[in-house]
Amino acid sequence: MHPLHSHVLQLDIQGTPQAWISLEHAALYVATGSVAWVDGDGPLATLRGGFNVERGRQSVIDVHPIIALAGASRVNLFDVAPAFSKRKLLRRDRMTCAYCAQRFTERDLQCEHIVPESRGGGWTWMNLVAACGACNGRKADRTPEEARMPLVYLPYVPSRFEGFLLEGRHIRADVHEWLAARLPKGSRLS
Repeated sequence: MHPLHSHVLQLDIQGTPQAWISLEHAALYVATGSVAWVDGDGPLATLRGGFNVERGRQSVIDVHPIIALAGASRVNLFDVAPAFSKRKLLRRDRMTCAYCAQRFTERDLQCEHIVPESRGGGWTWMNLVAACGACNGRKADRTPEEARMPLVYLPYVPSRFEGFLLEGRHIRADVHEWLAARLPKGSRLS
């Protein structure tokens, strides 16, 4: 059985987030000596293996919630925009309609195109905001200016650190704090 917080934040050696990995995957990195440094408030889990007859000891691997791997980064740092999803967009916008500024539950919000899709507006971080059904219907197939519905906040492309927080995983408090401490100044997630 895995603990509630069973994912490990994998970093490159400079501390740039690379991926969420399983406890088992992280243990493999620890066992092969691939981990350059660790962080977090103590181990996420302690895994126990077999007994070494010669030493009379059981093998033990401590897996920390944040591990940095030695070697080159696997991620192209010029491709820093996190993958788009409705859930991430709604969390980026703090579950708040961009037109009426009311907060809603996830099921009561929609992805709303600032420049309508029918007019060439794409599914991009900079062209989408959260909107309630009433505001989305009222704006219809117009721009905010045409509908006389100014945005109460502007869209933005989340940073790499924000992207990892927006995924909405069950994140240990120490890992959340580690990521939050590295958010860009003025982030809505701070």
